Amino acid sequence: MASNLETLITVFGGSGFLGRNVVRALCKRDYRVRVAVRRPELAFHLQPLGRVGQIHAVQANVRYPASVEAAMRDSQVAINLTGILTEGGEQTFDAVQAKGAEAVARAAAAAGARMVHVSAIGADENSPSAYARAKAAGEKAVLAAVPSATILRPSVLFGPEDQFTNRFAGLARMSPALPLVGGGLNKMQPAYVGDVAQAVADAVDGKAKAGATYELGGPEVLTMREIMEIILQITQRDRMLLPLPVGLAKLQAIFLQFAPGMLKLTPDQVALLQIDNVVSDAAKSAGLTLEGLGIAPDSLEAVAPQYLWRYRATGQFQKKSA
Repeated sequence: MASNLETLITVFGGSGFLGRNVVRALCKRDYRVRVAVRRPELAFHLQPLGRVGQIHAVQANVRYPASVEAAMRDSQVAINLTGILTEGGEQTFDAVQAKGAEAVARAAAAAGARMVHVSAIGADENSPSAYARAKAAGEKAVLAAVPSATILRPSVLFGPEDQFTNRFAGLARMSPALPLVGGGLNKMQPAYVGDVAQAVADAVDGKAKAGATYELGGPEVLTMREIMEIILQITQRDRMLLPLPVGLAKLQAIFLQFAPGMLKLTPDQVALLQIDNVVSDAAKSAGLTLEGLGIAPDSLEAVAPQYLWRYRATGQFQKKSA
């Protein structure tokens, strides 16, 4: 029986939040992993995730097809995780999530490789969000080049290094109030990054249906307000949840899109926060979910306390209030 060590997988965007978890999951299954990133010198943190020689970082930029083709050389599987939350310079949604995905898919097709493409729940060519429209365009381009590709659409991801729960926990540490765009009534189905990484590895193993689109969400559907309440409860912070009218949020975003770090808010993010981000009934009935892959998803309340404790006033050993 052939060993997984005979299979070389090229992971585009493997140094990011989801990427490092995917690389870890693949290494546990004994695959050889080539991590294609824009700056390989910033991917050294991946080396301890596998055995000596199992992980190798190479330079590739999905905006330059020649570099993508070079990174795919001799690979049997391509995994595309590239994506951006905000635009900057030449790193636009269209360049990375649409044309970039197309470049990876064409390189995979030329190499005769299988492909797993990670998109996002909410990908829609008619969405008011440029992010969501680019995700939809990327999916279409991938399936045009590699019809057998597996598309995975995760909901918002959480985990120790996320830019979601950590962001709001950090805001709660410095601000007396947390804003809720539109009152925080939009629904989400937060997925643990480890579960999504396992789904990617399962797709590589051949457990997912070829050419199918999976929607990956956690065990609970929560409103943004409920998510904020969970974060405040875990961090033991008493903060006001302040409803922010959409019109005012759009106005603030004009200026806050230039703000640093956790204060940044773009007009496109405001558009996304008006759309529910949950697994569809069609995906559930077709078994195109985490549960359909045999994965029992972990909840936000079960996992987040393991890393959000650092946002408490006195850290991990702070006594719980009565």
